Amino acid sequence: MTADGPAETRVADAPPENWVDRFAPRFARPYMRLARLDRPIGTWLLLLPCWWSIALASEGGPSLGLMLLFAVGAVAMRGAGCTYNDIVDRDIDAAVQRTRSRPIPSGAVGIDAAWAFLVAQCLVGLAVLLALNTFTILLGLASLALVAIYPFMKRITYWPQIVLGLAFNWGALMGWAAVTGSLSLAPVLLYLGAILWTVGYDTIYAHQDKDDDALIGVKSSALKLGASTRKWLWVFYGAMIAALAASGAAASIGMFFYLGVALAAAQLVWQIVKLDI
Repeated sequence: MTADGPAETRVADAPPENWVDRFAPRFARPYMRLARLDRPIGTWLLLLPCWWSIALASEGGPSLGLMLLFAVGAVAMRGAGCTYNDIVDRDIDAAVQRTRSRPIPSGAVGIDAAWAFLVAQCLVGLAVLLALNTFTILLGLASLALVAIYPFMKRITYWPQIVLGLAFNWGALMGWAAVTGSLSLAPVLLYLGAILWTVGYDTIYAHQDKDDDALIGVKSSALKLGASTRKWLWVFYGAMIAALAASGAAASIGMFFYLGVALAAAQLVWQIVKLDI
């Protein structure tokens, strides 16, 4: 027992001393943890491709209002996606040491309450979507199929990370569409690069669960690649950088864009060199 209640209600893989555990009202903490608000990195990973795409499509600078709208949508839909995944994966999460303390397998949030919370977050996301143009609304609705099937992929393929990349980076298409009302080669190349980025970083992430995954029969690219992970990261991240550079060329972006791509490439090289699986 701690000052904040039973220790087991805290999520094992959340950052220590995160703001939800420190400042959020006790009644709201399980739901905020379910939406992963205690670890905002996932929201950034969802949001950044949206902002990249908006900037790529915008002449004279991106609209701050549009970027804010996508930020609200990213928080809501990242939370909704995590809630849905935890509902579907509750039995698997209960069998994995890192995830068994999450709100649903730990009993902090019941299934009915989780579904209600999921609907509430989706309504926020829908409100954001309806503020965009018709083409972008239809494009956003098309992404729901990918979101729906993703949690089941780890049961049938060693490459659920590809489906995650397809779903998680849909904003690379939507940002451009929200500005222009259409699609072209530049956002498609950006989308491809972002997918490869996700496959890389989520393969790294999946290594922490590989022992439990192997025991319970769950598949991942970490299990597939094993000790060859570092070699394949050069492929994934190298192809990502090439796709980003090609997207800039397709959009006729100036040289400062390629300086940014070079800095991104340097950071990804650092990741690979420092990797310890």
